[in-house]
Amino acid sequence: MQPKMSRLGICTVSLILLTAGCIQGELPCRSRRCLAEMLIKKELFSQPQYEKCTQKIKVPFMEYQTLSVDTKNLRLNSRLQASLIWRDLDLAWNTSEYRYDEVVLPVNKIWTPELHVTNGIQTTMKHSSRDLLVDSNGTVRHNVIISAAVNCEVNLFNYPFAADECPVAIQTWTNDGCGTELELGNVRMVDGSHGDWRTVSVSWQTQSSDRNYIWVSLSIKFLNPFITLMLPSILIVLADIISFALPLGGGERNSFKVTLVLSFTMFLLILNNVLPGDSQCNPIIRTHFCICLIFLVASMLLSMIVTRMAKEGGIMFCCCTKVTEFQAETVDEVSTDAKVDISSHEQIEMLQKVVKFLEDMNAKDAENEKHYQFANKVDKIIAWFYLVIGTVYFICMITVMVKYKCVINHFDFWY
Repeated sequence: MQPKMSRLGICTVSLILLTAGCIQGELPCRSRRCLAEMLIKKELFSQPQYEKCTQKIKVPFMEYQTLSVDTKNLRLNSRLQASLIWRDLDLAWNTSEYRYDEVVLPVNKIWTPELHVTNGIQTTMKHSSRDLLVDSNGTVRHNVIISAAVNCEVNLFNYPFAADECPVAIQTWTNDGCGTELELGNVRMVDGSHGDWRTVSVSWQTQSSDRNYIWVSLSIKFLNPFITLMLPSILIVLADIISFALPLGGGERNSFKVTLVLSFTMFLLILNNVLPGDSQCNPIIRTHFCICLIFLVASMLLSMIVTRMAKEGGIMFCCCTKVTEFQAETVDEVSTDAKVDISSHEQIEMLQKVVKFLEDMNAKDAENEKHYQFANKVDKIIAWFYLVIGTVYFICMITVMVKYKCVINHFDFWY
């Protein structure tokens, strides 16, 4: 009898345990991962849509970074990282069923907004992570990274003292009152110095409800382009002015000036790919190099003319060989007469010819000296005039480069 009771007890306990296991197996999963799987199964790939047909996207914080400024092609390469917050009520859950206030979802399993750079030539947006965070009330938090090459008409008129502003227009998709709207917060600049350009400041600006942009203030670090572009031109012109101290005759000065012209021409050819490209305000440094080349060529030509004045007494190309031929004939006659036996009368005539020849030589030397003194005075006047004009020009040119402001329409991409 007792063995039968033991078997009955064992069967009863086994039945109770089996029933409890079945009941426990039928209980729903309430873990955070099960919550995520439940939300993923909803397959909410479309934009949240309500009566207003618009979805507000909050951008509480955005980081802006200037990567480079391409002055040849007039492009601003930038990187932006934005924090996005929006609300999707279909992703909300009851915290009494799932006791979690937030859950992590894969970014490709729900709808996410997309930001565009309106004036961007090349724009790419990627997610900063493969996951995003969802709150129990349906609030979604996510970060995106935008890389954009912006067509920016930077004011290069003052190059290498250029400074200007450039808009980076940020918007989302919208059409006929439907789509998404941006609610902007703060923007902060990070790592504002790259290459020859420096980012001075960034700020949010708005033209209308759907036209938002980051106003980027840029300035060039002028020391490097000033040393490589402006300073060589100043030194070459200065050397050309100082070359007037070389002797007027002999040809050394003219050879030196020709060398300066050729050197400056080669300098411009080498810098052709370094100089900034054309924009609405063309760089005045191109005009500066042209004027410097005109200075050098004009100085070279005037030096050649003054050299001819010092030697010939004029600048016209005319035949001046009569005196020379006369002198040669006189010398031949004197030499011939000296070889033959002559009378006293003929000897007197020969001596008169020699005296006349010497007088002509002295007159010629006096005339040459007079021409040289006149040319020397003209040369000094040209040198001082060149020095004054060159100094005034460089002062005025640098003042214009620093002070003048050329106005550019940066918003022609909006129509």
